[in-house]
Amino acid sequence: MATGAVVESVSKLYGATPALVAVSAEFPSGTVTVLEGPNGAGKSTLLGVLGGVVRPTRGRALVGGESPTRARELGWLGWVGHESMLYRDLTARENVELAARIAGAPVGPAWEAASERVGAASLAERRVGALSRGQRQRVAVARALVLSPRVLLLDEPWTGLDEESGALLDAVVCAEAARGAAVVVVTHDAWRAGRLGARRLRLVRGRVVAASPPAAASAGEPPNTGTPHQ
Repeated sequence: MATGAVVESVSKLYGATPALVAVSAEFPSGTVTVLEGPNGAGKSTLLGVLGGVVRPTRGRALVGGESPTRARELGWLGWVGHESMLYRDLTARENVELAARIAGAPVGPAWEAASERVGAASLAERRVGALSRGQRQRVAVARALVLSPRVLLLDEPWTGLDEESGALLDAVVCAEAARGAAVVVVTHDAWRAGRLGARRLRLVRGRVVAASPPAAASAGEPPNTGTPHQ
């Protein structure tokens, strides 16, 4: 199976504190990989290394055989961080169209095609600064989809989404993998890997402690905690 992205013996130190320790892993094209582990395990740091926003202390990451920086230049990477990093003074449409313009992609269909997939069409003319967190997340995902990336990196993308929007995002993740992208997701929802038919990579204190092959996709449900989904 082709590898969309790979990390090879990656370690990352913040001062004397290790965030990642000799992590090696492959993220094959056409699959979803869920990064699991407790807070501080190194999940977001590993995602940052893959996305080229965190430079490893040792080791390297490759995306389609290129450095993450080069992969971003080529439009091979789609990224949704824990914060949306959208321009708050622009509308939702303008944010997505700007991403397309910078990448040299057709601007006309950019918003319509991506926003429909994530249920954000009604937000087109609203300024991002006036949107809720969940609405901003939907726009950020739409922006990440503009270039049909080879590798899609998602850091807690379901945070703030209601049940309907979360189900739409589940469908987007599965569709991107079916298209051939390597999708790498950070989430604390242990049940979601089953719903997505995902591979699981568990980190603890910066080390990979367990890895599992893809599961058969299921209609997994969140646990009933007695509180509404945010």
